[in-house]
Amino acid sequence: MVIPPGKFKTGTIFLKDNVELHLDNGTCLYASEDYADFPIQPRAAYRSLKDAGGWSALIYAVGARNIAVTGKGVIDGRGKGRKGRVGGVPGDADGRPRNILFISCKGVRISGISMRNSALWNQHYLDCEDVIVEHIHVFNHCNGNNDGIDIDGCRRFILSDSVIDSDDDGIVLKSTGLAPCEDVVINNCIVSSFANAIKCGTESTGGYKNIVISNCIVKPSCNKGDRIIKSTPSGITAISLEVVDGGIMDGVSIDNIVIEGTECPLYVRLANRGRKYIDEAPVPPIGKMRNIQISNVTAYDTGNFCSSITGIPGGEIENIYLSNVRFLNKGGLVAGNCRTANDMQGKRHDTAGNVFRDQYWSSHREVKEDEKGYPQPTVWGNLPSYGLFIRNVRSIAVDNATFQSEKPDPRIPVIAVNVGNLSLDRIQVNDISSAGVLLDNVRTADVDRRLRKSGK
Repeated sequence: MVIPPGKFKTGTIFLKDNVELHLDNGTCLYASEDYADFPIQPRAAYRSLKDAGGWSALIYAVGARNIAVTGKGVIDGRGKGRKGRVGGVPGDADGRPRNILFISCKGVRISGISMRNSALWNQHYLDCEDVIVEHIHVFNHCNGNNDGIDIDGCRRFILSDSVIDSDDDGIVLKSTGLAPCEDVVINNCIVSSFANAIKCGTESTGGYKNIVISNCIVKPSCNKGDRIIKSTPSGITAISLEVVDGGIMDGVSIDNIVIEGTECPLYVRLANRGRKYIDEAPVPPIGKMRNIQISNVTAYDTGNFCSSITGIPGGEIENIYLSNVRFLNKGGLVAGNCRTANDMQGKRHDTAGNVFRDQYWSSHREVKEDEKGYPQPTVWGNLPSYGLFIRNVRSIAVDNATFQSEKPDPRIPVIAVNVGNLSLDRIQVNDISSAGVLLDNVRTADVDRRLRKSGK
């Protein structure tokens, strides 16, 4: 079906088997202002944490085969100011329409189109298989929960050659139901976000397997207007890998990434929030993270939130390898500003609203585990290291890494706590003659001899 050039107001479009919706150059499909044109769809057979309020979308399909949305046209959700219409459910399940929502579909292609102004997540692919999303442009800055793209419990999914600029998370892999995200490739994308640019999480029920992310740029948003989620123009994290609601992450490769200006380059987190995906499901056990490789990453002009790789007691990350990484933070913290937990009362960062001005940090023994909390570095604020903070990890190797700051930073470059096997080789830091690595309960350590080691 071809939509010719022009502006067309619409409610929900239901795609059926073997239908391609083609938007010609100059075509704009824009959402009706009347919620009655977007009827709430019932829960699908595939259950998800996000189905509590039913489903709603501008373009919607469930159980369809061989469907596509193509062309050079624009989909405009006109989501600014739209409120939720289902009470008693989380905000991201409150009935606001997505621009695209496909559930349990097979053989999906999205190519060439531009999408903007969704009332909720821009595009959500849930329990889908054999999906190609390519050459799309997303600008999503008009409402809360304005993610760029959510790949949720999908198998054999390719996202490539796209530009995404979002108020909330940019490219998000998650598992809000029992299906894993498996065999997913993300390549050649430019991503901007006021929150987290490239993220696995937070929902992890079905887990992640065989994920490849490569050749991407993370940079500040070009949106200079109001920020809906009141986060930060530079973005909180560039790369986030999170397993906090059970599930297993196994086999992740991240390679050739350039990061400009986010507060934190890398955040890897295994914790135990333990959220059930539906009320009648059992509470999930602590998940697992293993076999993760992160290589050829350059991050510059970043904030002072240190990159971190952290599990929890009883939930250690296994077999993670970093190579050829360069993290250059702004620095400029003041020597002597390390504070105890009591000193930090009233100064700690539990929300993004006041976090970025704080010049304080705590000692490594007072960085809370916070295994039930929301996984994001704003909970900790400035960590006691400026390069890498490692805790509760079974085995980790870091090779050919540079951790430096533009202005002097009195913190320790690398801290490792409760680690089984640690290897730090070919490490460059601000002052190689005086700075070093702090080791606390590290059972086996092979550390670059140029780094001064200190104990707890």
